[in-house]
Amino acid sequence: MKKNNKYNYINATRTELHGSRIYDVLGVRLPSVTTILAKTKNQEYLTRWKNKVGYEKAESIKNLSSKRGTAMHKFLEKHIQGTGYDDLTPIGQEASPMAQKIIEMGLTPVEEYYGSEVTLYYPGLYAGSTDLVCRHNGLDTIVDFKQANRPKKEEWIEDYYIQIAAYCMAHDAYYGSRIRQGIIMVSTPDLYYQEFKIQDADLRSWKHKFLKRLDEYNEIMREPTINEKELLNEFERDKT
Repeated sequence: MKKNNKYNYINATRTELHGSRIYDVLGVRLPSVTTILAKTKNQEYLTRWKNKVGYEKAESIKNLSSKRGTAMHKFLEKHIQGTGYDDLTPIGQEASPMAQKIIEMGLTPVEEYYGSEVTLYYPGLYAGSTDLVCRHNGLDTIVDFKQANRPKKEEWIEDYYIQIAAYCMAHDAYYGSRIRQGIIMVSTPDLYYQEFKIQDADLRSWKHKFLKRLDEYNEIMREPTINEKELLNEFERDKT
């Protein structure tokens, strides 16, 4: 795949702190987009699912999906960069054809790419890592690859749209670009491919939805912890 060095992407370190993903970008620590969405997500559906299948089985499915997704991303990253890669583990053998399906169905319209596994950040607000920034069918585009255990309905993937809109907004803010399109490319273990695309006005709408979630996250992070609340209550009792 042809590389265009139009953008000089920055490097950042990523750490996990108390279950949250934090990026250190140019000496500034910022919450990740995935952390912001996780902290503000309605967990009712997930809770019902865990109660239905059982906690242990739910964790097993989650861990397998995560490992398979990581392996699939590795295959795609190396393909885009034009370097050889193989993974002969059971997970790798399952993930390889999933990646190949995305290559065949999703990446064919990509004319050139600007960056793979790119760290993006909106100064002072948030950061994240997107899978691909490219020119797709004539439009500058941000792409995220997803694995799924079964085909997705559009109403299930609101957070995917919000995530990719956040990346588009960060790219435009820092690089002065005009990313007009976001694409989510999904592959299942039985090699069913799906593509979800947002452009222009729809993309702007999802950016607004992310900003609302960002406000919610900031409010949550400003709230006192349980221990702090107990101390405040104790202080008030002492005053009386």
